Amino acid sequence: MSFITRGFTGRRRDPDDRLPPGQTLVHDFPVLSAGPTPQIATDDWEFTIRSAAGERRWTWDEFQRLDIEDVVVDIHCVTHWSKLGTHWRGVSIDTLLADVDTSDEYAMAHSYGGYTTNVPLEDLRGGKAWIAFEFEGEPLDPEHGGPARLLVPHLYFWKSAKWIRGLELLPADEPGFWEQNGYHLHGDPWKEERYW
Repeated sequence: MSFITRGFTGRRRDPDDRLPPGQTLVHDFPVLSAGPTPQIATDDWEFTIRSAAGERRWTWDEFQRLDIEDVVVDIHCVTHWSKLGTHWRGVSIDTLLADVDTSDEYAMAHSYGGYTTNVPLEDLRGGKAWIAFEFEGEPLDPEHGGPARLLVPHLYFWKSAKWIRGLELLPADEPGFWEQNGYHLHGDPWKEERYW
């Protein structure tokens, strides 16, 4: 025989369990940044991938001629908010790495304004990450990382570097900005990898 104490219903769950542990569902899009918001004109924006083999570079116009994908994903911030079913447009990291020959296993994302974050290449490949330039059918606002940001939705959102300008491929993992300041090196929200 089992019983439940009157009034106890347990923790409320999202109907399809899309909220990782410790997260709260939000309907707005909170803005959190470590410094001032850079204002980058698309005429001045470029994206670079650097590896031991060399460098690949795209201007905004060249980037817009690549294969563009529509992506619907849930996003999760280390500060405990989650937003479900967000719509983005961008270019898959798989597309950008297609002609890059490397044995490196890690990447450091570099942003305009100096922000960095480390991400294993296995978390960027296989349809898991994009350089996004539209959110909910509109150009990405600067406060949300526009004109373009890294989008790695299966990791905490600090890994989705705003104002992205490039990826540096590395043979070993190195901490980026928040990782040097106590955040977890990986950042899986389902494992609550928030801090060291």
